[in-house]
Amino acid sequence: MINQDFLVELGTEELPPTSLLTLASAFGDGIERGLQAAGLSYSSVQVHASPRRLAVVVKDLLVAQPDREFEKRGPATQAPTQAVEGFARSCGVSLDELTTQEVGKGQYYVYKGMEKGKPSTELLPAIVSDSLAALPIPKRMRWGASRTEFVRPVHWLVMLLGETVVPCTILGLTSGRKTQGHRFHYPHSIELLSPSDYTTKLLSPGMVIVDINDRREKIRAQVLAEAAKIDAQVVIDEDLLDEVSALNEWPVALMGRFEERFLQVPAEALISSMKANQKYFHLIDAHGKLLPYFITVSNIESKDPSQIISGNEKVIRPRLADAAFFFEQDRQTPLSDRTEKLKSIVFQHDLGTLYQKTERVQGLASNIAKQIGGNPEFASRAALLSKCDLMTNMVFEFTELQGLMGYHYALHDGEENEVALALNEQYMPRFAGDQLPTTKTGMALAIADRLDTITGLFAINQPPTGSKDPFALRRQSLGVLRIIIENNLDLDLEELVALSAANYPELAGSKDVVKRVIDFMLERFRAWYEEKSISVAVYLSVQAMRPTRPLDFDKRVQAVAQFSELPEAIDLAAANKRVANILAKLESPIASSKLDTTLLLEPAEIALADSVNELTQSLQPLFEQGNYTQAMLQLASLKDQINLFFDDVMVNSEDDAIRNNRLTLLSNLRKLFLGTADISLL
Repeated sequence: MINQDFLVELGTEELPPTSLLTLASAFGDGIERGLQAAGLSYSSVQVHASPRRLAVVVKDLLVAQPDREFEKRGPATQAPTQAVEGFARSCGVSLDELTTQEVGKGQYYVYKGMEKGKPSTELLPAIVSDSLAALPIPKRMRWGASRTEFVRPVHWLVMLLGETVVPCTILGLTSGRKTQGHRFHYPHSIELLSPSDYTTKLLSPGMVIVDINDRREKIRAQVLAEAAKIDAQVVIDEDLLDEVSALNEWPVALMGRFEERFLQVPAEALISSMKANQKYFHLIDAHGKLLPYFITVSNIESKDPSQIISGNEKVIRPRLADAAFFFEQDRQTPLSDRTEKLKSIVFQHDLGTLYQKTERVQGLASNIAKQIGGNPEFASRAALLSKCDLMTNMVFEFTELQGLMGYHYALHDGEENEVALALNEQYMPRFAGDQLPTTKTGMALAIADRLDTITGLFAINQPPTGSKDPFALRRQSLGVLRIIIENNLDLDLEELVALSAANYPELAGSKDVVKRVIDFMLERFRAWYEEKSISVAVYLSVQAMRPTRPLDFDKRVQAVAQFSELPEAIDLAAANKRVANILAKLESPIASSKLDTTLLLEPAEIALADSVNELTQSLQPLFEQGNYTQAMLQLASLKDQINLFFDDVMVNSEDDAIRNNRLTLLSNLRKLFLGTADISLL
């Protein structure tokens, strides 16, 4: 078979920078799926993207589908001759060319033929068109008088298989071999003789780096080099780097500066303005302090770069001036004076205003602070001020600074340092892997705020669905679990959720809200442990016991995970399952755990009874201390005795007293394991 490289490039107006990587990846994936479905083999697929183009290069693509054998079954051999002749005509053959085949209990006429593969040039247009149609574009646009729709207007289409143009019309464009160079540096068409010309001819003379990964690393190197000129460190946010890479075809990094007076504004506000509005990288000194410099990435290589730098400095000055103005204006009104304004902001229609939420969180945060050894008064004060910075000009302009500006304004107002810190820490962790609150007040406020939201939404019967979670309750639940476990806080979810639910006595459905909230939160552990490579079976074995203290839940899981690696684990899990099945068949549960030693007859049951009695005494302190790992290690020593018991002892003795005594022994054995988890589920 013959293989040739294939190139498709769609030229467009500037594509959305935050979507470019997603669009390019989806374009490549769609073409791969189409090639595989068509039976066209290839060696690799390379995806390229720039602000004005999406491209895919397929290496060593088959120029035609392989011929394929096919089999078509017709009527039974007993069918009338007319029916058989009709089948033969439909296959385009004579009766002599049909064969017979036994299918089930009957004989049938069968036609076996060879289907010739189609040329790739016939298949590729539909593959490309289908891939473009399936791109994840939330809203498509039209332009001019055309009814064609795409994310941006399209201007050219290149489709080459080897040196041959693949003839087609897609999105109103006729395919060809001409692409376009850089909009400013080389605003001319470039003729491509084959796919191998693509990256090299666009680089020179086109002055376009089509590989987004190459552009990203070139920008990184340039930005680092600019920072080194003033012996500073540049903070390279990877998301910003991706976005800047999607904005430029020929990137050139340039350094500018702003007035030092702006450094009086919290650095985060300046950084947010530079990053969000201008896509600038900021610089810091060796101590992490913000410097009055920025690095911008231009899409042209200017003969006079000072003009570009000056222009960017003029643009950033009024934005930073706005931030400085907002900061100064906001500080003239203490945070505590803004609480009344919270009464006009609805948190959720059925759950009231932000002011009402603040009142609910106050009591809950104070209670939590007391339990974890914090200052209840600090927690109450922090809860009162927690949402006040939402009423400031700075947060209205830069919403991502909520909490952080609360911290700065609280310090300016003379609030306690821990109270101020808690205003920012209430939002931690903001995302998976983010840092956690460091102060007891911050921990209490972060937990209370999340629990109020989760409990309230469950109380009004608005839990997350499979596809919708508008209040991010799953993420908020994981945040609560992380704060409790990683800070070693001995808190009971059942108690805390009950306290939170008490704030909603008038809401329908609140009677069972505590159970539903806890079940929902404990279910979050499943994904938590999967990410840590702990099996679902281990999680389920602990969940079956429904411990409502997250710290205790985690200790049990760690113990069972370690136990499951022991050589005794398989036998003990099987034995526990056998015991559970035996006890489940009883008409009524075992009434007493008291064993009658005079009814122990077999050596195996006597030995097991002695061990169970001894472990019942020795394990109790371990369970109380939460030392489940040591408890499970001791229980592992029972493996041989349990196996011997089932080999030598008939549980269902004809003597009722003996049978009930043996069932009591098994019940006591089962309770020992259930002190940690239901390992019968392993």
